[in-house]
Amino acid sequence: MHELIENLKQKQWLWQANHTQSSGEYQSTGFDLLDQKLSGGFPLHGVVEIQSPMGIGELRLLMPHLRHNHTDRLTVFVQPPGHLCAEYLMAEGLNPDRVLLVNPKDEQQALWVAEQCLKSGACSNVLLWHQALEVHQVRRLQVAGEQGNCLQFLFKSQQAHLFSLPVSLSMTLLPHEQGLEITITKRRGGWPHGKFVLNMKPYWPKLAIAPQSSVVVPFPVAQQG
Repeated sequence: MHELIENLKQKQWLWQANHTQSSGEYQSTGFDLLDQKLSGGFPLHGVVEIQSPMGIGELRLLMPHLRHNHTDRLTVFVQPPGHLCAEYLMAEGLNPDRVLLVNPKDEQQALWVAEQCLKSGACSNVLLWHQALEVHQVRRLQVAGEQGNCLQFLFKSQQAHLFSLPVSLSMTLLPHEQGLEITITKRRGGWPHGKFVLNMKPYWPKLAIAPQSSVVVPFPVAQQG
């Protein structure tokens, strides 16, 4: 039994309640509420799984973090579902000369590209869109991120898995009239969180739906003759 437990620990399939990460092992997301829910922010390296419908603001959620960590290393986008606009990246504070866009011919090649970027030491963040990752593939990405001190963001649609993927953090996003509804489904060194709403209106007012003003209809009063 002891050997089984130790084997699970080595494979990072077992978490102990007395193992918590210190604040120095996180980097801010750029959103105070999300930092609070994550007890500090995103991990320094490893894999962050983001399960989300496409085009609800999932990329904008990462922009403050990418902007803050966009220094002398590269930010890599691997097979994004749409076209990246250089003007948009510049408006968000990213230097296009430090952005690498890769569109591999298939998903197997996309995995290879992501792994090489992660462990190269030349990248600070790698963003990968992939729908059908296996446990062993995610584990390779996790190890590569630790080797290169690089953070991997994995975008995928919400799916039911028989086994939880070995990621450092997993979040599910849904659209909300004020921004995003976020559920933290897995967090290394901590417990999951229930649903909460991240108000995006102060950052991107045009993306949030303004609350409808109440309309008061006066009740007709009978006139006395």
